[in-house]
Amino acid sequence: GQEDQVDEEEEETEETTAEEQEDETKAPGEGGEGDREQEPGEGESKPKPKPFMPNLVPPKIPDGERLDFDDIHRKRMEKDLNELQALIEAHFESRKKEEEELISLKDRIEQRRAERAEQQRIRSEREKERQARMAEERARKEEEEARKKAEEEARKKKAFSNMLHFGGYMQKSEKKGGKKQTEREKKKKILSERRKPLNIDHLSEDKLRDKAKELWQTIRDLEAEKFDLQEKFKRQKYEINVLRNRVSDHQKVSKAARGKTMVGGRWK
Repeated sequence: GQEDQVDEEEEETEETTAEEQEDETKAPGEGGEGDREQEPGEGESKPKPKPFMPNLVPPKIPDGERLDFDDIHRKRMEKDLNELQALIEAHFESRKKEEEELISLKDRIEQRRAERAEQQRIRSEREKERQARMAEERARKEEEEARKKAEEEARKKKAFSNMLHFGGYMQKSEKKGGKKQTEREKKKKILSERRKPLNIDHLSEDKLRDKAKELWQTIRDLEAEKFDLQEKFKRQKYEINVLRNRVSDHQKVSKAARGKTMVGGRWK
């Protein structure tokens, strides 16, 4: 509007000033050339040209119009204010985005922290369950071992009792029938009674291992029982020999005492 009009007036003023300066520069030359010819020697005494002095002409204001500088200043202030307002809005928009990103980051951190806490809780529960299963497994194995040990002890006692009863039965049968059995036959009969058939065709690999361990433990127990019986037999044999010697000595003393006669209150 008015600013564009002021710019156009300034351009017109500059063009008018340039035309006037051009006319003043051409004026002295045009009058001398038409009246006379240049005489010899006049070129040396030619006067020096005057320095160029531009004529400053104030800008023309169109008739019927007045420039409102207050309005121009007001518009410039409004423009600056709008630019400042735009910068402020952009700044606050950037701050808002940064705050939203910060809030989002905090939310992600809290979510990750909660996920880690949940994972730690799950791991703790799984560890407790694993420890409980291990404790139950240990208790079950200990109970199984105690049961097997008790069964083995009962089996040993039963086998020993059967051996004793079998020995008494054999003695009675020998007395009644007069039949004799060798020591090998006795062992074979005892082993046939104590030996159990193995039924392992349907067992899995783990069960076979358990069965092998059980058989190995049975062999160890039998060897221990054998050793105990041998030691017991040795002690009994030693005691029998000691008792026999005592009986023999006692019989000798008794015979010697019966062979003497008492004379005058003394044995002779």
